[in-house]
Amino acid sequence: MSEPDPLKLAAARAAAAFIVNGMAVGLGSGSTADLLIRLLGERGSSEGLKVVGVPTSRATAELATSVGIPLIDVDDRESLDLCIDGADEVDPAFRMIKGRGGALLREKIVAAAARRRAFIVGSDKRVTRLGERMPVPVEVSAFGLAHAERGLRRLGAVTSVRQSPDGTPYVTDGGNRIVDCRFETIDDPVALDAHLRQVVGVFETGLFLGFCDLLIVGRVGGVDLIESNAAR
Repeated sequence: MSEPDPLKLAAARAAAAFIVNGMAVGLGSGSTADLLIRLLGERGSSEGLKVVGVPTSRATAELATSVGIPLIDVDDRESLDLCIDGADEVDPAFRMIKGRGGALLREKIVAAAARRRAFIVGSDKRVTRLGERMPVPVEVSAFGLAHAERGLRRLGAVTSVRQSPDGTPYVTDGGNRIVDCRFETIDDPVALDAHLRQVVGVFETGLFLGFCDLLIVGRVGGVDLIESNAAR
């Protein structure tokens, strides 16, 4: 394992401190969430911390199992105590773009099932406006993919169907495809999310709006904990 980014590690350590015995925790996907999972595994070994996790991807499930975190299905509990995940971009209104790792549909399902949601990021993930650096990932049906992509282009997106490293189409854990959508500007993320969802074949978007209750930001010299008062 390569040396972790110190900002991500600081944020992950702060997030891990919120988890106590007996919790059912949604476990996010991606490099920052991976750090959190490893820290929870260490706490299980050193402190006897006992929690159950709900993974947002197969990769997360494999990592959690490898460090000794027992897993349950998201439907096994009426609600989860906490969900902790990373984000690719966060704007001043705590709206986010997620899905660079391709798990956006499951990430959103798990986040919606949690009573409290925390997102851990390095300070470099904070932006003035969504879409400054990242495209908006959209999970779509493999059947009729070209038609869905054309529908997304009609909304002004410059699209690309995500590919795996070997050059084959990327397939999500649910058997779907990801179309990455770049927009010249995203002035109204709420309206854009609604329009994207109206395209036939779209299952979910990487716009996470109203999901962040607590933003944990790793920065040089420390960590910021910022309550968002997100609407539920």
